[in-house]
Amino acid sequence: MDMLDEAAEKPKDDADVRVGRRVRALRLERKLSLADLAARAGVSIGALSQIERGMSSLRVKVIWPLAAALDIEPSALIADGNDAVNDLYCVRANSRRAIPVKSEGIAKALLSPPGATLTGMLVTVEAGGGTAEAYAHAGHEFGYVLAGEVELVVDSTNYVLKTGDSFAFKSTLLHAFRNPGAERCQILWVNTTKPSEVRDGA
Repeated sequence: MDMLDEAAEKPKDDADVRVGRRVRALRLERKLSLADLAARAGVSIGALSQIERGMSSLRVKVIWPLAAALDIEPSALIADGNDAVNDLYCVRANSRRAIPVKSEGIAKALLSPPGATLTGMLVTVEAGGGTAEAYAHAGHEFGYVLAGEVELVVDSTNYVLKTGDSFAFKSTLLHAFRNPGAERCQILWVNTTKPSEVRDGA
């Protein structure tokens, strides 16, 4: 009865599926469980689950408390599918989230959507920038140099990589990188670790 009261049950349609994916993506970004978000929004777990799976439409009385619980504008939940809004399965170019780093001259933008097994990043290294020290963590990584050049050190071995070069190694090996060139370097970098576990020698 709660589900029927809080969300109008009906067969799946594209709009409901898009909204459901968006709600789930926002929930995962905030590291909230279904129970956490349901409690914050004052809806049942069942109703929220139906909405996320695209099985139910958002009712007006649910949109406002759900948006407040996610700390967003209500319009962000029901934006048209063509709008540049992140989804459970995609990240729009103008909506990338920055990953905090402590090293000088390095910026990381998260390319992978919430809940993804792999962490894809666009790593930008300014001329002369680089990691403060060699570091290691769990997992594996792969990278492709999009522009410029980077000096990569893996397990005490130095590699100078230029546009079009790529690399892969176990993240448990000590590694570091810097931009020895005069131009900005950009790397498509993929980790099997979560964004919170990716560090820059901090």
